Amino acid sequence: MIFFQDLEEGAELGVSISEEKTLSVVDLIVNGGTGSVIIIMVLFVLLFVALYIYFERIFAIKAASKIDKNFMNQIRDHIMNGKLEAAKLLCAQTDSPVARLTEKGVSRIGKPLEDINVAIENAGTLEVYKLEKNVSVLATVAGAAPMIGFLGTVIGMILAFHEMASSGGQAEMGSLASGIYTAMTTTVAGLIVGIIAYIGYNHLVNRTDKVVHKMEANAVEFLDLLNEPI
Repeated sequence: MIFFQDLEEGAELGVSISEEKTLSVVDLIVNGGTGSVIIIMVLFVLLFVALYIYFERIFAIKAASKIDKNFMNQIRDHIMNGKLEAAKLLCAQTDSPVARLTEKGVSRIGKPLEDINVAIENAGTLEVYKLEKNVSVLATVAGAAPMIGFLGTVIGMILAFHEMASSGGQAEMGSLASGIYTAMTTTVAGLIVGIIAYIGYNHLVNRTDKVVHKMEANAVEFLDLLNEPI
C-alpha cells in the first residue's frame, strides 16, 4: 500500500511539475519585462501593416489580372471595321490595365506607330506603379522587423549583464531570466514578422510580374494588329 501511495504522490508531483513548466505566449511576452512588451507591440503593429498591405494588394492584383479572353478579338473586329469609338467604349467598360493600355493605343490610331508605342509604354509605366503601390513598405517591414527583434536581444543581454555587474557576480537567476526573456522573445517575434513580410513581398512581386507580362503581350498583339493589312 505504501508503495502504491508513493507512486500516486509521485504521479501527482509529476503532473504539477509539468503544469508549472507550461508557458503560454502571453506569459512569455509579459515575463520579458517592459522592454520586451514595447518591442513586441511595435512588431505586432508592423505585422498588422504587412498583412493589410498584402491582402489589399493581392485582391487588387487579382482584379487587374481578370480580362475577357475575347477582348482583343472584339477590339480587332472594331478596328478592322473602322469603329474606333466602339473600341474605345469597350475599353472604357473593361476595368483592367490591359484595357486602359489598349484604349490609349486606340486613341492614337492615325499617328505614327512609334508614337502609339511610346503612349502605350507610358501608360504601362503608370499601371505598373499602381500595381506596386505600397509593396515597397512590405519589403521595408521584412527588413526592419528582424532588426528590431535583434535590438530587443541586445537590450535584453545588456540588462542581464548589467544585473550581474551590479550584484558583484551574485545576481539572482530571476533577475537574469528577465533580461534573457527580453532577448529571446523579441528575436523570435522579429524573425516571425520578417519571414511573413518577406514571403508576402515575394508573392506579390511574382503576381505583379504575371500581370505585367500579360500587359506586354497584349500591347504587342495590339501593335501587330495595327501592322496588319486592311
